[in-house]
Amino acid sequence: MAEQEYLVVRNDEEQFSIWAQDAPVPAGWQATGFAGSRDRCLAHIDEVWTDMRPRSLRVAMGEA
Repeated sequence: MAEQEYLVVRNDEEQFSIWAQDAPVPAGWQATGFAGSRDRCLAHIDEVWTDMRPRSLRVAMGEA
């Protein structure tokens, strides 16, 4: 049995998640172009999501 493949997705608040590659990406989320196993996708998110605050909060604080 083949391992499930996932996409890394990001929403307008610049928050990341993973989504099954064979399912439609939900409204409000966009694929980032990175795909792979669950572990690979989560490792990628660990590398790129360095500030977990939502974008709107960073903007309100003058940091975005």
